[in-house]
Amino acid sequence: MNEWKAKKPLEWENYLNKEVKVTADEKNTYQGWVFTVDPVSGSIVLVNFIDAGKVSVATVMGHAIQAVELINEGESNTTEKLSALFMPTGTRTYSNEELEQRKSRLKSWLEKNRIPVTEQGDQNKMLCVAGVLTVSPPYNPEDCNSSNEIILSRVQSLINCNPEAGHKNE
Repeated sequence: MNEWKAKKPLEWENYLNKEVKVTADEKNTYQGWVFTVDPVSGSIVLVNFIDAGKVSVATVMGHAIQAVELINEGESNTTEKLSALFMPTGTRTYSNEELEQRKSRLKSWLEKNRIPVTEQGDQNKMLCVAGVLTVSPPYNPEDCNSSNEIILSRVQSLINCNPEAGHKNE
């Protein structure tokens, strides 16, 4: 068994967001930034930044990897650049204060419309509507979850009508 396959997933994690040179079967070599490593197969997803914002993505299958050599540790923005590649457009992150404001605005809006709502979950981050629907951060219509499709649809419509909601311009 080769050195790469002998490593554990926690050891592979040390290669994330770093530039590496991978030697595979038949002496093929690949170079790029490690986006992720599959914990089951040991396959590596490499990203190379090309001119004008273009990127190339390659996967080196775990069974073919002979050696992995670290070339560059990367800058602080490397992680953000790699993560942004696979995030949907328009996705943004919120501070804890922003999430708390969004939650309280939505809770007030639902209560104003006479919808029973409580806070639940870890650190009261989720809103529970009538005991059958939950709304997770960042409290947009698509963050609603319920097995009752009628209630789900109506609450999502109500959230869309909220004049104080910030989800319309995102």
